[in-house]
Order: sequence, then C-alpha cells, then structure tokens
Amino acid sequence: MWEAKLEPDVISYSAGISACAKGEQWQRALALLSEMWEAKLEPDMWEAKLEPDVITYSAGISACEKGEQWQRALALLSEMWEAKLEPDVISYNAGISACEKGEQWQRALALLSEMWEAKLEPDVISYSAGISACEKGEQWHWSPTSSATALGSAHARRASSGSGRLRC
Repeated sequence: MWEAKLEPDVISYSAGISACAKGEQWQRALALLSEMWEAKLEPDMWEAKLEPDVITYSAGISACEKGEQWQRALALLSEMWEAKLEPDVISYNAGISACEKGEQWQRALALLSEMWEAKLEPDVISYSAGISACEKGEQWHWSPTSSATALGSAHARRASSGSGRLRC
C-alpha cells in the first residue's frame, strides 16, 4: 500500500474557511486564516506556498458576517488592502452584509461608496444588504421598493456628480 503525502494549499484552506462560514464557526475560520499567515512566515512549515488570496479573505469575511462579527469583517477587508489584494464584489457584499447584521448602516453605505471608488459595480446583493442596513437603522421611512429606487437614484446622482457619498 502506498502512502499519499497531502499538503494543504490555498484552495484547501479556502474550502475549509468557507465550510466554517457555512457552519457559523467564525473563530475557526479566522484560526485557519491565521494559520495560513503563519505558514507564509515560516515557509519550511509546508512545501507549498500558502498565501491567502481574495477568495480566502472573502470566505473569512463571510464567516464573520454569519457570526455577526462586523468589526472583524471590516478588519479583514482592511487586511486585504494591506496585503495588496483588491477586494471584489463578493468581498464587499460579505462586508456590507456583516454591517447590516450589526446594524451599522453608515458603514454599509460607506462600503457601497468604496465599491464605486474601486470601480466595482454593486449587484443586487450589495443593494439589498445596504437597504436592509438602512431599514434596521430606521433610516428610511418608506417601503423596500422605494428604498431600492432611492438607492439606485443615489448611485445615479453619485455617478453624475462625481460624489462618492451616499445617504439614506
């Protein structure tokens, strides 16, 4: 019988972090992310180079979102920039959703604005989480349909005026 030598790689770590997110185990997800950084600092730990990528971070942010850890989710978004990784729509959506769950409507809208500044087009998830954050913060006094129209109008106004700010 032969023995297979399996070493973790970025894909297996990302899958593990994503599984932790689905199981609402944000602490374990962050522990795996931390383990990756330790392996990067100690390359002899494994032969494969372990460097967290956008997918890895997005999974970590999603785990924080599901664990209602909006501060940690935002910290991971900041870490991405420090690591010279550009967050994608999925990264931002997880961050906006984390802010929504934490009733941080100002931060949710700030992330939407940051997306536009980064030349990323928010999608239906981005807008829905932003609208929900405003509703939870009791910032809008009309229906979700009106809110969606208003947020879309805010995007159009921002695009035409060059302003990066959104308001409920």
